[in-house]
Amino acid sequence: MAKELDTVPIEVIILTADHEIKGTVHVSKYTKTNRELTDLLNDREKRFLAVTNAEIISRNSSVPPRRYNFLEVHIDCIMMVHPSSQVVYRETGKAQEDIARFRELRNKLNQTKPF
Repeated sequence: MAKELDTVPIEVIILTADHEIKGTVHVSKYTKTNRELTDLLNDREKRFLAVTNAEIISRNSSVPPRRYNFLEVHIDCIMMVHPSSQVVYRETGKAQEDIARFRELRNKLNQTKPF
């Protein structure tokens, strides 16, 4: 229970080669600003990213989304992770800045041509 007090939930979108995963990851609230996800993904002792309230959407088929209360995603399978447009803690100015920055990044990515 104490671990939950030391973390902040962030709604994210995780892209893998075959799936898009929407869910919540819990990051340390003691991490430097704008480093929460990076520090979590670069932790050499952890090989899996824990995701709660996960929804898995297949990128290559029309299979209906699957939902899980808890899911672990192997770090090596992750192509990209970014906060979704709705961050759980909206009351901070930082959260609003993050939303604006990632929307801008998403727009830039959508304008690039596929391989």
